[in-house]
Amino acid sequence: MHSKRCLFCDKIVPVRPKGDYDSFIGCCCAPDGSYGLRRDSYDYYNSLSYQIKRQMFPIISGYIRELTDNEETVALSADDLEAIRTSPRIPGSVEQKENKLLNYFHRRTSGPNEPVVIGQLADNRNLTYSPNIQEFVYIIEKLRDEKLIDRIGSTFKLTERGWAAAKERTGEKRSKPCFVMIPELDEIRQAWSEKIIPVIERFGYAPRLHENTRWNKLDDAAIRSISESKLFVADLSGHCPEIYFAGGLALGMDVPIICSVKREFTDAMPIQSMQMRPIGWESADELAELLQQRLRV
Repeated sequence: MHSKRCLFCDKIVPVRPKGDYDSFIGCCCAPDGSYGLRRDSYDYYNSLSYQIKRQMFPIISGYIRELTDNEETVALSADDLEAIRTSPRIPGSVEQKENKLLNYFHRRTSGPNEPVVIGQLADNRNLTYSPNIQEFVYIIEKLRDEKLIDRIGSTFKLTERGWAAAKERTGEKRSKPCFVMIPELDEIRQAWSEKIIPVIERFGYAPRLHENTRWNKLDDAAIRSISESKLFVADLSGHCPEIYFAGGLALGMDVPIICSVKREFTDAMPIQSMQMRPIGWESADELAELLQQRLRV
């Protein structure tokens, strides 16, 4: 892996080749991930006029930031410049830029008055697609004057009013795909249906419950769903080898895993794995509380 300058935020970061693309890792455009740029398009963007760079690069940086923050894959080429310029995602007014920041806080919290830390403001002005830090600070202060956010240093919070405004202006969080497997035991299926699935949904996931009552094998569609999921959740109660197989697939695909087991089944577990160490539970209410603690981490 070598380093290269991100054209859109001007940070030198690690770059990993991937086919015809280079993945720029951890720059201001994608601080918690990466984005792809077609290798033969780097010189094209670098050769654009100063005027176009000044106008478009902050917009492209904001575009990448928004998509990657929503856990969408970004792979750009020279052909995407005009599409980004005319994209309905691009805010055209200060109010629309305010909405982008409210939406950012909303995605990271489950209610008002929860802290969100933003480090160097200059490195995060792309949250509002702002061309400079002055505009970003103006938007922050405007939201604070309107009592929509509180700020102490680098810590921000949506107020009660701000939380309501974020929901009204931007809608609820986009649900993330989640693959769920539970054994063919009526008592456990009922507990999960009534208590556990709603908890998973409350934390912004869209659970897909794998319905394979014979537990004979995972089909291609199920394997694809696991690969596309942002979380794999399984209960290991009973003897269900397919759950361990699916969990191994998820681990191999770097999908985060949360497992549970009703305590009466703990000694009968066929596999003891540190990577799949389950949450022990007696009642559905206990599991719901423990799962909430795990999902908050």
